[in-house]
Amino acid sequence: MATAAAHQAARTQAAHATSDATGTAPGQAPGTAAYQTAFDTAVAAEERIEPRDWMPDAYRATLVRQIAQHAHSEIIGMQPEANWITRAPSLRRKAILMAKVQDEAGHGLYLYSAAETLGTGRDELLDKLHSGRQKYSSIFNYPTLTWADVGAIGWLVDGAAITNQVPLCRCSYGPYARAMVRICKEESFHQRQGYELLLALSRGTEAQHAMAQDAVDRWWWPSLMMFGPPDDESSHSAQSMEWKIKRHSNDELRQRFVDICVPQAESLGLTLPDPDLVWNEERGHHDFGAIDWTEFWEVLKGNGPCNEQRITQRRQAHDEGAWVREAAATHAAKHSEAKHAEAQDSGANGKATA
Repeated sequence: MATAAAHQAARTQAAHATSDATGTAPGQAPGTAAYQTAFDTAVAAEERIEPRDWMPDAYRATLVRQIAQHAHSEIIGMQPEANWITRAPSLRRKAILMAKVQDEAGHGLYLYSAAETLGTGRDELLDKLHSGRQKYSSIFNYPTLTWADVGAIGWLVDGAAITNQVPLCRCSYGPYARAMVRICKEESFHQRQGYELLLALSRGTEAQHAMAQDAVDRWWWPSLMMFGPPDDESSHSAQSMEWKIKRHSNDELRQRFVDICVPQAESLGLTLPDPDLVWNEERGHHDFGAIDWTEFWEVLKGNGPCNEQRITQRRQAHDEGAWVREAAATHAAKHSEAKHAEAQDSGANGKATA
């Protein structure tokens, strides 16, 4: 592991620490200060923290919360697009959409696996999702009303995800960072698929162009909300950036996304629904209008257009898949028993031969 030397040194110090060791705060376990120092040094040196390394409880809790929310978003996010698989306008479009939804399921599995390296079971995370104790991205509580919405999700929603997630490839926690490398590569295909779909509609009939424009109008502002609340209202960002879990603030990422989308919208022949959107020469960025944060918080509270529908379908799918999980667990147990018996037989035969 990248931090092996630093953590070995910390373990050595901790082994010799006493209850009154210098640097040990009242009520703090002996040697914890040495581990904390090793952790801080590793993070500052851009080294990766690995599952077997010591880490602060708050760091672990923050990672579990963020990775779980990310995993839940991938799984819930399959619903709005899967709704259009049976209604795709061509076999090619159907195949593309099915592949994309399958990718999202894979992303969820990578992320749940990353969370499990922190000592949190997948069943526990899903139970928290189904009971409302953990959240997923607010963007997936909006309906997909037309085929053009599939394109808008690909271009805007996946585009926002890429903007937010590429820096996570340099996250200080190793398993999360490595999972993000593959996820971001696949998300880039999703973004291009959405862009290409909207381009075809925009250059199609007048009705198709209008459908594409309507989808962009409805998905633009929710996409900007995907980056989270303004920096001065975000309760986690500052600490996450200090730990190098996050690399950029919510507002910084949102600005980057707007700057990327403006020329792409022009290339698509579509307009972004913001009359205040204008290039600011002095700042070197686009100014954009005020976001309706009241809507954002209402959706997070469960009052969005599709909140109840999304979580109800998720619970139903989980319940209906119980027999598959049980069958898989039984098969794995039998396979393990067979391997164990085979190993014992091999050992016995070896002794007999000797």
